[in-house]
Amino acid sequence: MIESTDLAFGYSDGDVDTNNTANPTLNALIEQRYSRRDALRSGASAAAVAVFGGGVLAACDSANADADPFPNLISVGSSGATSSGRVVTLTGQATDNGAITSAWVQTSGPAATLIGANTANASFVAPSVSAQQTLIFQYSATDNAGQTTQGTTTVAVSPAVMGFTSIAKNRNDVVTVPAGYTVTVMTRLGDPIASGVAAYKNDGTDTNFAQRIGDHGDALYWYGLTAAGARDDNSSVRGLMVQNHENLNDQYLHPAGPTSPGGVRPEAEALKEIEAHGVSVTEYVEGANRAWSYVQNSTFNRRITPNTPVVFNGPVRGSAWLRTPFSTDGTAGRGTINNCANGHTLWGTNITCEENWAGYFRRSGDDAQRTARELVALRRYGVTSGSGSFGWSTVTPADATNTTFRRWDARAGVGGSATTDWRNEPNQFGWCVEFDPYDKTQAPRKRTALGRLGHEGAWYGKFIEGKKLAVYLGDDARGEYFYKFVTAASWTFADAQRADRLAVGDKYLDSGTLYVAKFNANGTGTWVPLVFGQVPNRPAQGSDIEYVFENQIDILVNTRLAGDAVGATKMDRPEWTATNNVTGEIYLTLTNNNATLRPLNGTDAANPRHYNDPRGATNTAQFGNPNGHILRLRETADDPAATSFAWDIYLFGADSTDSNSDVNISGLTANNDFSSPDGLWFSRPQNAGGLVNPLLWIQTDDGAFTDRTNNQMLVAMPGTTGDGASVTITNRGTGGATATQTTRRGALATDATLKRFLVGPVECEITGVDTTPDGRTLFVGIQHPGEGGTPAAPTSGWPATQATGTAPAGTRPRSAIVAITKNDGGVVAL
Repeated sequence: MIESTDLAFGYSDGDVDTNNTANPTLNALIEQRYSRRDALRSGASAAAVAVFGGGVLAACDSANADADPFPNLISVGSSGATSSGRVVTLTGQATDNGAITSAWVQTSGPAATLIGANTANASFVAPSVSAQQTLIFQYSATDNAGQTTQGTTTVAVSPAVMGFTSIAKNRNDVVTVPAGYTVTVMTRLGDPIASGVAAYKNDGTDTNFAQRIGDHGDALYWYGLTAAGARDDNSSVRGLMVQNHENLNDQYLHPAGPTSPGGVRPEAEALKEIEAHGVSVTEYVEGANRAWSYVQNSTFNRRITPNTPVVFNGPVRGSAWLRTPFSTDGTAGRGTINNCANGHTLWGTNITCEENWAGYFRRSGDDAQRTARELVALRRYGVTSGSGSFGWSTVTPADATNTTFRRWDARAGVGGSATTDWRNEPNQFGWCVEFDPYDKTQAPRKRTALGRLGHEGAWYGKFIEGKKLAVYLGDDARGEYFYKFVTAASWTFADAQRADRLAVGDKYLDSGTLYVAKFNANGTGTWVPLVFGQVPNRPAQGSDIEYVFENQIDILVNTRLAGDAVGATKMDRPEWTATNNVTGEIYLTLTNNNATLRPLNGTDAANPRHYNDPRGATNTAQFGNPNGHILRLRETADDPAATSFAWDIYLFGADSTDSNSDVNISGLTANNDFSSPDGLWFSRPQNAGGLVNPLLWIQTDDGAFTDRTNNQMLVAMPGTTGDGASVTITNRGTGGATATQTTRRGALATDATLKRFLVGPVECEITGVDTTPDGRTLFVGIQHPGEGGTPAAPTSGWPATQATGTAPAGTRPRSAIVAITKNDGGVVAL
């Protein structure tokens, strides 16, 4: 039987023992005590230890030294501390003449999930707390006779803090992360996602991208699955990875790059390029020892390409604007393209967004066949290319009835109409597209109520029972606007788990009001409704006539013209938005601007900077706002449907070596300086990284700062809107000219609130980020490494370089997703 128990508690925070000593170890002290007692009587002894990160800081115990044959309860007081999201290991030690059964239970404090609770060594991830909380655990050691000795130990848990050292900027051809983390390369360009599809040779000869991972992976999101294959929003070990495929490094898709003999693209080349765009859905699983892989033959795997059938929903459905030879009634279309960022819904669907779609179309020489109104709209959206980005419309298909390629020629034919030529095909793009990642039988739905833009993404504000929902929309181009869609229906959480997921989308996304933002100099702003009868005519500009809106459908098809008409604030390239799930505040990346569209005397409070950031050894001038900034707003009364808001600028991108406080307004250092923020995402609220003060992930898509570092990802713990100050800066233009501008900055950055977590490989963009619900695996998209190279001389070999830093000469780079895990099993970044 167990005669006595000694419990002790040790503490170490992270990888470094913070109290190194030459004194005897805890185990030695325990052994000495037990040996002394065992000399007095036969029996068993036990001890318990709590370890943080593997080291032991201190031990304290008390014991009843009486030679009582029955188990003694030894009580140990509060002995150590940690913070939310970190791993704590509880270790029980017991001795007896026979076998011992161990068990751990929590008896007090915020609930923690014990792993290995029926063993001597249990562990848990410290739960989220808003103030220090004490957790009490009881250890029991039971002998063969059923006699038990118990003891307790305590853990003090504080609110989450970032728990890694900021990494240095670099230009290495690998994904660099902090010490204590592991990078696993997941799905890559060309990887097969269907049975029987051959492995990717990566030499330009591969085909069938309708069943392979596409190029230029962008925004991504994890959708959980149960072991049986049903939707499970809390699953962190099996799920579907949904990723956009925005564009191409077409030089690497073909043996020697794309060809165009006689000005005509070969059909096979063009088909490969088309299919490499769109969206992929791929099953991911976590295996033994937290090893991640994807399932090539999963029945869930799916590609949505520019050739996939889609349907239109909302007010524009069936209108004359959408009629084409493919859909003479204007209700259907083919595919989605230039899918940049995304959105996700609480009812389990994905929203993919069509960004720079206009350049794919060929249109020139048909002005005489167009009305003056049509020409205004076409020019405003940039449908003006003489050949189209990839020349797909030049293909002469083997099957003369195949319109896969002809549709990219938007020229209006003499005597033609919308149903005999492809003049309206550009109107079928520029939308937010909702689809169900769990059900490949349902066609994606283009949600026309959200307007037609160069959509970066579609992100929801905070979901509040009984309140209307808000969807925030960036139009990704310099000088464009920031929008919000407010649903007609009020939210009910009962809709979150409905099986008819796209029908829920119909309820919320097919009817509502579209707004555009105006930012005032005093830190307030207004949402201007884009409603027919309230939007004035767009004034004549240059060769454009005055544009008179005919109805609400006209406004939704030509949303940029409506933004012009109401005088919305022109922004420095509005891209991703992210919602703080705790405060409901909205963050918006404004990636950058040039001197043409943000001149010295053309700044405003929300877009306040004009300066030079010299680049490279030759100090090439970069005037305008080359480093970008992140704006933050809070709706009045925290109501998603509010028509007014408060705002400030959370962070200004800058080179920390620039000592000019008119440029480095946020006080960045070498540990956290950045340029051109793009991707933006708050950690999920199912884990400590997304609660109390959620982690904000910031990704860059930069050219201005790449003489210093490859693109990067930072992580932040922001304050709140208005936590900074009003400042007046002096902008400097060419020739030494100056101008002042007042703006509102957020609190200065510190090493505790903003750190660099990741640097990508050569010539990549970092874009797309999500975690598993438990926060213990982080997924990140690495887009277009080596984009400046050629098939004969690639400028990157990634991801083949990831393991050793090098790859065989001539290895072609591939966009890919990486999975990042913390070696001790804790929440990433905490």
